[in-house]
Amino acid sequence: MNKDYLKIDMTAIMSLNQEAIEPNADAQNNNSFTTGQSWGALRKAWKGYRIAKVQADNSKMTEYANKIRKIQGELGVAIASFPHLGLTTA
Repeated sequence: MNKDYLKIDMTAIMSLNQEAIEPNADAQNNNSFTTGQSWGALRKAWKGYRIAKVQADNSKMTEYANKIRKIQGELGVAIASFPHLGLTTA
């Protein structure tokens, strides 16, 4: 089974930090994401996590789990726990 076709482009899952932009900042320098884009990135991160889990790839599972938790925090929704990876909510 070729694992290459199951890889997800990680560049699509980026930080969703919506820090305040200076009022005079150029529109091209605006690095914020819409809520829809954030939910789309979260969906892709969950898909990547599920694929990594099927492949038993703990490093990828941890990578995706961290991204999932980061995006969930930025969206203000409940943060998922991944106890088998040592990632739990406090």
